[in-house]
Amino acid sequence: MAKTTDRSQRGGHAGVSIEDVALAAGVSTATVSRAVRGLPRVSPATREKILGIAEDLGYVASSSASGLATGRTKTIGVLAPFVSRWFFSKAIEGADRELHARQYNLSLFNLGGHGSNRERLFSKTMVHKQIDALRVLCMALTHEEVEHLQPIDLPLVVVGGHVEECPYIGIDDYAAAATAVRHLIGLGHTDIALLHGDADTDLNFDVPRVRIKAFEDVMAEAGLGVRPEWDEWGDFTVRSGQEAFRRLWAKPGPGPTAIFCASDEMAMGVIFEATRAGVRVPQDLSVIGIDDHDFSEALGLTTVRQRPDEQAELGTKMLLDELDGTSGSVRSTVAPHQLIVRSTTAPPRSARTERQGAAPGPLTREPDRRQRA
Repeated sequence: MAKTTDRSQRGGHAGVSIEDVALAAGVSTATVSRAVRGLPRVSPATREKILGIAEDLGYVASSSASGLATGRTKTIGVLAPFVSRWFFSKAIEGADRELHARQYNLSLFNLGGHGSNRERLFSKTMVHKQIDALRVLCMALTHEEVEHLQPIDLPLVVVGGHVEECPYIGIDDYAAAATAVRHLIGLGHTDIALLHGDADTDLNFDVPRVRIKAFEDVMAEAGLGVRPEWDEWGDFTVRSGQEAFRRLWAKPGPGPTAIFCASDEMAMGVIFEATRAGVRVPQDLSVIGIDDHDFSEALGLTTVRQRPDEQAELGTKMLLDELDGTSGSVRSTVAPHQLIVRSTTAPPRSARTERQGAAPGPLTREPDRRQRA
């Protein structure tokens, strides 16, 4: 059946797509998307023309059918590989705080671990019908997924880690890891183990690789060798920290005097398992992490602090400002990090001399609130 823009022949056709509207209006699909969703940077005349054609063809821009005048769902999508882990739950909390203040809703798309549901989540139903903008947590979109989003001009920001092709908000993971390792070296440690995240995942997650590189570089700068037998991996959970410690301590020969853990949860697992094995922290083993998890202060964990809730709150504010017409609001931003020294790091028992150029950077010391024997 031939399409028509004669307003006397309204009624809509099944299967009408955004491409059909764009072809009939003589504009790009991105312009159609902005017009029917009430986004800025579309002239009044062009918007009126597109809305008329969309209505004639029966094209509806949102599942809420809120009307072509705005096309808004008042909902922001959050795509997360996990929801139960600390970083992700804090980031969702921060996003919801800003959304609530601006009277928007949050729609959570949970991959439930590694990306088995990605194809379903990136269907047209998700990006065309349900949300006005998308915030992605700690994972990179594939080139194909970015191309899928571009035609509809969906505002997008990634929180947690650098991502190619997308604006992102997160700490400088290289600098944060380097700060942690320099702190250990500054205390006099030379025998340092590494517990890093698994870089070989389908989430295109670059944080583990960046933190590994920082560890290797800082050790090399200090003239220290990286011991392959002390290279352990985990999945940023307490359990994986426990398992890594057991593997590390089961190896023959002298053990490390310190361990850099790429997350606080893994560091907690190391501390719990070390205590069970009779290894004293920090007398026998210094432990440092990254995050400043909610339980880190109670455990006395030395860490490099970041605030995922504030990162997500800022990212959400950028998306909403963009939707409200402030062009260029969404942009890559480096969030702050800070070394917090508590009681799980100390000089090694051998009292080695602090090496030249290995002094730790600026830090904040907090009193040890734990009871000592």
